[in-house]
Amino acid sequence: MEYEQAVRYLFSLLGSIRKENFGLERMRRLVAELGRPERGPGIIHIAGTNGKGSTAAMIEAGLNAAGRTTGLYSSPHLTRINERFRINGRVADDEAVGAAIAQVRRANESLVARCGRSAHPTFFESATAAGLCLFRDAGVAYRIVETGLGGRLDAGNVVEPEIAVLTRIAFDHEALLGGSLARIAAEKAAIVKPGCRAVIGAQDAAARRVLLERSARCGAPAIEASAVWSIRNMRAADGFHSFEAAGAGKRIPVQLSLAGAHQVENAVTAIAVLDALGIGPAAIAAGLGGVHWPGRLEWAAHSRPRVLLDAAHNPSGARCLADFLAQHARGRRVALIYGSSREKAVDEIAGWLFPRAERVILTQSQVPRALRPATLLAAAGHHHDRIETAPALRAALDAARRGAGPEDWIVVAGSIFLVGEARELLGCK
Repeated sequence: MEYEQAVRYLFSLLGSIRKENFGLERMRRLVAELGRPERGPGIIHIAGTNGKGSTAAMIEAGLNAAGRTTGLYSSPHLTRINERFRINGRVADDEAVGAAIAQVRRANESLVARCGRSAHPTFFESATAAGLCLFRDAGVAYRIVETGLGGRLDAGNVVEPEIAVLTRIAFDHEALLGGSLARIAAEKAAIVKPGCRAVIGAQDAAARRVLLERSARCGAPAIEASAVWSIRNMRAADGFHSFEAAGAGKRIPVQLSLAGAHQVENAVTAIAVLDALGIGPAAIAAGLGGVHWPGRLEWAAHSRPRVLLDAAHNPSGARCLADFLAQHARGRRVALIYGSSREKAVDEIAGWLFPRAERVILTQSQVPRALRPATLLAAAGHHHDRIETAPALRAALDAARRGAGPEDWIVVAGSIFLVGEARELLGCK
C-alpha cells in the first residue's frame, strides 16, 4: 500500500468521540490479530494532563544519549501523521509508516469479516496499533507510549509497561473523565499494573492519594520523582532553565532545551524514569539538553515581531503560558491569536491568557472540531476590551503584524491544531 493511500485509509476512520464507544475490546482483538505487538520488555507508558509529550521526549532523548534505541508514540500530530511515530528521536519515514498502517488495515478487514462492522477499530485505535507494529518491526529496545485521553480506556492501555509514568494531573475533558481531580486521577492511574514500577510526577494532594493507592493495590513500587530528586542552583535565561538535580546519591547538571518553568517539573519526572532504567548522569544531562518538542513555547521565526507558539489547550497549560508571558514579556506589547476546539474550557483558559495580551485576535483552525471566532467571542469576550476576529490563521497573523513594532510579540495559542497550521505557515523545521 502506498503511503498516501495508507494515510487516506487511516483518516477515513475519523469520527466523533463518544463516551459510549470507549472500551478496550476492539483494541485487544486488533493486537491479537497483529501478533501481539503490545507485548515484550521495555515499554514506558505515560499518562497525565499536561507535560506528557515533553516528558516522553526527555525520556526518549536520555535513552538515545545512552545508546538505547527507542520508539515514541504520541498524539496528536501538528502537521503530518508521521509525527506520531518517532524512531530514535526522528519522525518515522513514509515507507515505515505506510507499511505499519497497511498491516493494521489488513487486520481490521479480517476482524470485520469475522465479527461484523461493530468490531472495526477507530482511528485512534488503528493509529496506536500502527505505532506498536512499527516499533516491533524496527526492533527498538524501548517503546514509549503516550496516552491520548485518560488512561483506563485509552487504546494504549493494552500494553504491559515496565514503567508507568504519571505527569501532573489537572482538569481537562471532564465530561469524559469525571468532574473531580480524584476521578480524573483514577482514570489515568489505570495504566499502573502489577509487575511494573510507577514514577509519579508532582501532584495535587487529591491526585497523589489516588495514584499511590492504585500503586499499592497493584503491588507496583511507586517512585515519587520530586521526593527523590531535589533541585538546586536553578537559574533562568530567556525562559530556559538550568539547575542541578540531586538524588539517589547522584548529582546531574541540567541545561534544559525546552522553555518554561513548568519544564523543570517535567524534567525531574524524566530524570526519575531514566535513573530507574539505569541510565547514567552524563547521558541524562546530554539528553535533556538536546530535546526538541515542537509547539510548546516554541519560537517560530527570528523575524520581527517574534512569534511564539504554544498549544495551551487546557486551563493548566494556559496558566503556564500566562506565567511565561508575565515573566518574559514585560514591557512588550503582546498580540494573542487564540483558537480552540470544541469541549474545551474556553472561558477559564481565556481568563488566564487574555489579560496577558494588549490585543486578542480570535480565529479557528481548519479542523472540523474548531470553534468559530463568533462562538469564542460570545464565550470569552468579557475577558478583554480589545478583541477582533479573523476567519482563518493567515488573516489573523496579518492582522497581528499590522501596527506591531519590532520588539512586540505575537502569540499563537489555544489549540494544537492551530499551532500546527502556524508552524506550516511560518516554515518551522
